[in-house]
Amino acid sequence: MADNSTTSETPSATQAARKIYKIVKYPDPILEKPTAPVTKFDAELEQLAEDMFASMYAAQGVGLAAPQIGLSVRIAVVDVTAGKNPEAKIVLANPEIIHAEGEKREEEGCLSVPGFRGYVMRPHFVTLRAQNAKGETFEMRGEDLLARAFCHEIDHLHGILFLQHLSMLRRDLIKRKIKKLIKKGEW
Repeated sequence: MADNSTTSETPSATQAARKIYKIVKYPDPILEKPTAPVTKFDAELEQLAEDMFASMYAAQGVGLAAPQIGLSVRIAVVDVTAGKNPEAKIVLANPEIIHAEGEKREEEGCLSVPGFRGYVMRPHFVTLRAQNAKGETFEMRGEDLLARAFCHEIDHLHGILFLQHLSMLRRDLIKRKIKKLIKKGEW
């Protein structure tokens, strides 16, 4: 999920040792395929999560799902502080929304569809169940931007882009613009 803020600051120097993945752009087919569950929780998965945070921060996002870096595995990372608060980093392995309430329509963007935004209706509050990078199960409640980020990233893990939540007219307009950019070699 793309950050709405315009700051270009990057988090601490700890990310310098991290691998920065290239963000996969729409219409890459991996973005529209459901992912496989995480079954192995080890140092490699923990490193992947840290690399995903570094990649997300480098792209100025607040959420990133594995398909967005070309991996079809059910893991995402979220940090709605965009790296300003290390305690806000959340790893979501095998996440599922177990409760949602309210509705809120807000503008949303996506790192895999850069430069395009649209208004999406999402739950105002969500509770999810997931596992952290060590495999420990937890439940967490989010509201506003955090709830939106949870829903957006879990959608990615199901092969759903925010574009699918837009009106048919808006979605088609964006897809046509992207096709033109691809033809020009600018995408």
